[in-house]
This record gives sequence, C-alpha cells and structure tokens, in this order.
Amino acid sequence: MKNFWACFVPIFFAVDAFGVLPMFLGFTEDMDVKRVNRIIFQSVITASVVALAFLAVGIAVFKLLGITIADFLVAGGILLFVISLSDLITTEKIQRRTDPESMGAVPLGVPLITGPAVLTTSILLVNDHGLVMISAAILLNVLIAGIIFFFARGIHRFLGKAGAKTISKIASLLLAAIGVMMIRKGIATFIALH
Repeated sequence: MKNFWACFVPIFFAVDAFGVLPMFLGFTEDMDVKRVNRIIFQSVITASVVALAFLAVGIAVFKLLGITIADFLVAGGILLFVISLSDLITTEKIQRRTDPESMGAVPLGVPLITGPAVLTTSILLVNDHGLVMISAAILLNVLIAGIIFFFARGIHRFLGKAGAKTISKIASLLLAAIGVMMIRKGIATFIALH
C-alpha cells in the first residue's frame, strides 16, 4: 500500500485537477448538463488511454535509445521543475478557442489532465514501483479529475476563484519540489554507476 501512495501523490500533483478546474468551467460555461457530462467522459477516457499507452511504449523506446533511468530522472526533473515554475508564474495554463465536439479529448484529456508532468512522473515512478502500481495510481487520479469536473460548479462556488488558484499554486510548488528531488536522485544514480 505504501508503494501505491508513493505513486498516487506525485501523479495527483502532476494532474492538478484543481488548477484545470477554472479552465474547465470556462470551456463548458454555456453548455447543457448532458453535453458537459459527455465532455467529462471523453476527457477521462482520453487521458487514461494516452497515459497508459505512453507508459507501455515509453519504456520500450528508452531501452531502444539507450536512455538510462538516471538520464530520464535528470531530464524529467528539469521538465517538471520548468512546468511547475511556469504554472507558478503565469495566471492561466492555456488560452485557446476549443471545438466543443473534441474539447474532452483535446485540450482537457491531453494536455490538461495527462500532460508532460503526468507522463514524465509516471515513467520515472514505474522503475521503482512497477507497472501495476503506477497504472492504478494514474487511473485513480484521472477518475478523481473527472469527479472534480463533475462537481465543478459546486466546488468552484465553495473555493471561490482565489481558493482554486491557491490550491493550484500549492500543487505547482509541490511539483517543483518533486522535480528537484528527481534531479538530485538522477545525479546520485549517475555518480553511483560511474
């Protein structure tokens, strides 16, 4: 169970459903409940399929290219740090017009739920915790994002705009710390191997 939580927590911060919440509300503002529910379902399915497919293919690609875990820890840690820094500094994650028919898949499913942070974190964690644990953590976190979207209007009223932004910034700060930890582990692994 400890392994599961070691996977779940970093993925939870990488998904950052509360950070995506204001954008989800903006995208679905004038839509009826049936269409919003369809968009939520589409986003959950897309995010899950892309994350799990990347997990399966990513490991094989790294072996083929000769990329070591130490290499990916450093590169992934830098990427997570930059993504989280960008989220901390900017006020909005993404600004674009979206097609209502495909917004569940793009941009909500990918890259907002399953983006570079989730993909990088999952590849890094799979080596320590195994494919089953990380897959379960991804699926549960994507499902939680879907549930948060389902109750989006009530949550947003409860938290307010400032509350939702605060939670998002805290998640970004923790993601930055996870990025630094990965860089440190990557350098330590590289030194230990040479």
